[in-house]
Amino acid sequence: MTSSSSPSQDTTRLAHTYPEGLRADALMEEDVAWSNGNDGAWDGDQFDRSERAALRRVVGLSTELEDVTEVEYRQLRLERVVLVGVWTSGTAQDAENSLAELAALAETAGALVLDGVIQRRDKPDAATYIGSGKAEELRDIVYETGADTVICDGELSPGQLIQLEDVVKVKVIDRTALILDIFAQHAKSREGKAQVALAQMQYMLPRLRGWGQSLSRQMGGGRGGLATRGPGETKIETDRRRIREKMAKMRREIAEMKTGREIKRQERRRNKVPSVAIAGYTNAGKSSLLNRLTGAGVLVENALFATLDPTVRRAETPSGRLYTLADTVGFVRHLPHHLVEAFRSTMEEVGDSDLILHVVDGSHPAPEEQLAAVREVIRDVGATGVPEIVVINKADLADPLVLQRLMRVEKHSIAVSARTGAGIEELLALIDNELPRPSVEIEALVPYTHGKLVARAHDEGEILSEEHTAEGTLLKVRVHEELAAELTPYAPAPLA
Repeated sequence: MTSSSSPSQDTTRLAHTYPEGLRADALMEEDVAWSNGNDGAWDGDQFDRSERAALRRVVGLSTELEDVTEVEYRQLRLERVVLVGVWTSGTAQDAENSLAELAALAETAGALVLDGVIQRRDKPDAATYIGSGKAEELRDIVYETGADTVICDGELSPGQLIQLEDVVKVKVIDRTALILDIFAQHAKSREGKAQVALAQMQYMLPRLRGWGQSLSRQMGGGRGGLATRGPGETKIETDRRRIREKMAKMRREIAEMKTGREIKRQERRRNKVPSVAIAGYTNAGKSSLLNRLTGAGVLVENALFATLDPTVRRAETPSGRLYTLADTVGFVRHLPHHLVEAFRSTMEEVGDSDLILHVVDGSHPAPEEQLAAVREVIRDVGATGVPEIVVINKADLADPLVLQRLMRVEKHSIAVSARTGAGIEELLALIDNELPRPSVEIEALVPYTHGKLVARAHDEGEILSEEHTAEGTLLKVRVHEELAAELTPYAPAPLA
């Protein structure tokens, strides 16, 4: 009877029989054969060595994307939104225009608008903004369209937001939160980001919510009882306190940044340089007009609130007078008061200007509403006393009847096209006529050794005539009182 040998006994034989590279494989095969022959029982499922060393591919789990556009969509998924508005006054067309503007705002923020509904009410419902029955209908629309957000065309109270979300079962935001989100995306400068952050915190403070641990009481202080006496402070109260501290810090930072801009304005006032501010509805073409007048190179985009940071550029009238042209933040209907307060320091450019170019989109369905909305904000910043020129932009796209109607209602207006340049020369001449002129007219023979006075007369005044003589430069100018006092010693003596 032949006895089977163990693996340890066959090691020497394998070393002579197999080459070095195959020795490990042969040992494993001998182990398996020896185990099967002696035990006859399986210790669980046994696999081939090749199977144990390999990765098994599971069919049907691949999410490989073939289309490039689909890859981009996966990287940045647009929120799918449904718009809802309450029509309380005006015509149905006015309500539809307001909802169309909300749709444009949503698209600017990066959302995909699926549907929009309007409800006719005397006033918004105090509980759910549109009423409990309509809120359930809105829930059905959200379910059918597959939306993940509802945007309301108005500013909702914290209670309305919570109760409407409880019904529709998706996120609900209002017009104010949407505009704040757009401002946060487009703010580029340090001051602009600080102003937007302050407005967001002002909006967020009364709308903080807490649940679970956020509403639990923290341990209060006190003597004895291992610091367990007193109800303590809830987590949401702690959050509110921290937000107030951040808001106070942000206000101090904005005040410090305001100082630098105020110094620049004082320098311009000291040099008697007139200033012109461009104000108007968002996407009316303010930046395009600034680029056309000064070549500033400011970002131009067919989007709402494309530029937020004010831009000041030096310009010159056809008669050679210097002035500054400032592009301000765009306005919109129902502009959140948080933003008006936060951007008040920026909007001071409008109040401190000598002339306002009020730009309105002539191709808009309701340009009169744009004019009224902008003038409301101008009134809020205290700039009602500044002279105004209504610049009807996009005249190449506007209906001629609309242009005639606007120019008939707005007596001090001009139609231009910043894109094609039509009407720009007439606008420059109008600015030259409207800018405040120096109050003192004087004639002086300035020696050539005092050429600095001649240069100042060119920069700060209006040259009526200039002649170079043997004794010096004979000027007839209109200047401000301070420069007139310096030129008076060189005025020709009156004839006896």
